Amino acid sequence: MNPTSAAAVFERLRGKLNVNAVHAGARRPFKFFLAGDPALTSALRSVLLAGQDGDSIPPEAAAAFETLAGDRAVDTTDARAVICCGRPGDRTAMPLERFIALRLPVLFLTVDPSAAAPTGPVQAPASGSVEEYVVDRIAIETLRGRFLPHLIDCCRGIEVAVGRRLPALRETVAAKLTRDAALNALKVAGASAVVDHVPVLGVVLGAFASAGDMMAITGIQMTLMLNIGATYGRDPDLNQIWELLPIVGGGFGWRALARELSGFIPVGGIFIKAAIGYAGTVVVGEGVSYYYRNGRQMGLDDAARVYEEAKSSAMTFARDLFARFRGNGSDGNGSH
Repeated sequence: MNPTSAAAVFERLRGKLNVNAVHAGARRPFKFFLAGDPALTSALRSVLLAGQDGDSIPPEAAAAFETLAGDRAVDTTDARAVICCGRPGDRTAMPLERFIALRLPVLFLTVDPSAAAPTGPVQAPASGSVEEYVVDRIAIETLRGRFLPHLIDCCRGIEVAVGRRLPALRETVAAKLTRDAALNALKVAGASAVVDHVPVLGVVLGAFASAGDMMAITGIQMTLMLNIGATYGRDPDLNQIWELLPIVGGGFGWRALARELSGFIPVGGIFIKAAIGYAGTVVVGEGVSYYYRNGRQMGLDDAARVYEEAKSSAMTFARDLFARFRGNGSDGNGSH
């Protein structure tokens, strides 16, 4: 990484990064409603509250879950979802219409010991609708399949607050933050003018040669770093970014990524640019998440795995995008 280039980018963006917004987002209120089988809801609550520092559950974490019981009035302020727990056949006896009337997403978690693998819908339930998830037991590893990602999908705008208060969900939250940031970077790159060549700079967060794209996408990636740090309990601080630049940047091979994408994606300009923006942001998010999760920099094997996965997903996306683009009558060069 070129320290001089990195310092220049960092200094130009310093005044534009809204640390206060990250700080406020990490403290936004939220809650989930729990309903259904008492033993299962208790087990779910224990799993989702696990990983706290110290021997007790902080009050703000405990307040994230409220049990729905009887016909008492319900205050839906700051509520994000209803989670119903039951066993096979219990769903028909649940007062689902009452939960639907709350105009919140309803996730029905069925615990079936005979289930071969966790299952669930492709997308999270919309407000006022129900989707069912089946697991063989309530454990963090079974919930990470579809249930937890969809629960976090119901928390748009408060993801950082959820991860900060509920450590068991931090990995899932960081993955969503990374995915969202990568899509935003892709949109920035995709909206730019067609270019003939996309040289990659030596700094990890400066993936594009054009100043406008570079600054916009670097801003997205730096904000992602702040948000992931806040998710893992760190107060947002611009010094974190400087600390993490070499951690994220060492060994991912940005020039190699650009070269490989340019060689494998059968299109030029905007598609390669979008793919690099997407993959680069995934690498940043994965690298920072790994550091906070494990307290150390990625090893070479882990870095290579993330690199290959990011490259593969970027290539697949660019090819699919190009196919749709050609289907709409484009000439494939970014013009109509």
